[in-house]
Amino acid sequence: MAGSNVPVILMGLFVAFGGFLYGYDTGTISGILAMPHFIETFHDRVSAAGVMSISASRQSLIVSILSAGTFFGALLGAPCGDFLGRRLGLVFGCLVFSLGVALQTAATETDLFAAGRFFAGLGVGIISCLVPMYQSESAPKWIRGTIVSCYQLAITIGLLVAAICNNATKDRPSHAAYRIPIGIQFAWAAVLAGGMLLLPETPRFLVKRGDMEAAAKALGRLRALPADSEEIHEELKEIKANHDYELSLGAATYRDVFRGGPGGGNLRRVLIAIFIQMFQQLTGVNFIFYYGTTFFKNSGIKNEFVISMITNVVNVVSTFPGLYMVEKLGRRWLLIFGACGMAVSQWIVVIVGVTTDSDAANKVLIAFVCLFIAFFACSWGPVAWVVVGEIFPLKTRAKSMSMGTASNWFWNWLLAFVTPYMMDEDKGNLGVKVFFVWGSTCLTCILFSYFFIPETKGLSLEEVDEMMTTTSARNSTKYKPSVTTQLRDQYAMDASGMGDKVNPKTEEAVVEYA
Repeated sequence: MAGSNVPVILMGLFVAFGGFLYGYDTGTISGILAMPHFIETFHDRVSAAGVMSISASRQSLIVSILSAGTFFGALLGAPCGDFLGRRLGLVFGCLVFSLGVALQTAATETDLFAAGRFFAGLGVGIISCLVPMYQSESAPKWIRGTIVSCYQLAITIGLLVAAICNNATKDRPSHAAYRIPIGIQFAWAAVLAGGMLLLPETPRFLVKRGDMEAAAKALGRLRALPADSEEIHEELKEIKANHDYELSLGAATYRDVFRGGPGGGNLRRVLIAIFIQMFQQLTGVNFIFYYGTTFFKNSGIKNEFVISMITNVVNVVSTFPGLYMVEKLGRRWLLIFGACGMAVSQWIVVIVGVTTDSDAANKVLIAFVCLFIAFFACSWGPVAWVVVGEIFPLKTRAKSMSMGTASNWFWNWLLAFVTPYMMDEDKGNLGVKVFFVWGSTCLTCILFSYFFIPETKGLSLEEVDEMMTTTSARNSTKYKPSVTTQLRDQYAMDASGMGDKVNPKTEEAVVEYA
């Protein structure tokens, strides 16, 4: 194809910045919970010795309320994406997020701070639904997985920057110690919102709206080609044909999201999205990023803020191999590989943690926690978002993706809520034994990936749509686009007058331009 893929790659990388907002916010709260001035402001317990602290229930509220907001925000992502568009929907998400940041920065009581966390989560939920959607609908198939994976890379960079900011401000002798890391989030939201106002809408959304002229211009801008070029015409024709065929089966409703059909229909796809996002959270990675600083401190490890920064560096660096492996190994085997590595690493942490207590044991614990993060960062971190962004038809994509994303945030909220009770000395008091829970769930991740995750590497979204209706997950690596796709496209193009015909003798498409 003439033209260039550089513009769409750069745009996809910029849109991934939406993940930075979530990663930074997550990383910020982990360090803030351990800051003396934050504890002084929001404490609800004072010991006999006069030591102030924040109870497990209040920690649970402060941390988990963000995830509650993201759950509802993810569900709002569908109507926002369909009504405002993918581009302006992201701008709206940034505005909601900024409202939450303002409330958190001004708060001096827990109720207002929690309200700010909720609205920030609402914005992050909208953004987390629309970023992979924008990337998947804009990127060429040969690099789509890598571009969507950059969303997870941006999350890891956000976590790292948050850890650096926390470490830089933690010793300030005022409430600025925690307000600076929170308030700086205004800048991140402004960067994303401002950039989105300059980028084009996705061609597939414009086709869905019926604005073919705008779709041609948008696709031409993404491919660095004239809007009236033959290459743009051909690609738009495939997108429109597939969409028209879907519409011939009826309008999209939320009932269609859970409807069965050939090979399980959309119901199968939604269940895959819901469960892959659930298992991503059940790997236990957010235990480190939400409560890692507190966990290392309670485990007797010194310089817990520095260790937290180290784990975040590992998270960022290890995501880069995943950007390569998602297209080289494919989605299925990368998920299986990552789950195996995570399970082994976590069980070693448990064995070492419960059998010995020494400086050497602490070093081994830190090393294998870092190894666990490395396996997650190159596999389940990015690939869960890639799969969810690829498997749905255009007609129900926004609604279906919102369900999968909402699943991520529901389990994120649940784990953020119950973890303080699992770890508190007066409650579960699991300590390092909590890694046995995460290691065991990683075993289930292996089985789920093998039996249910299809291989979508190297396929266009329209080919993925056909593959999902005709092929099982275990046979998906053998899938080849068939003439059925051409015949189906012909049906739609005849109805829409776009001019292709299929030669009945050779069953090959013959192109005519209307």
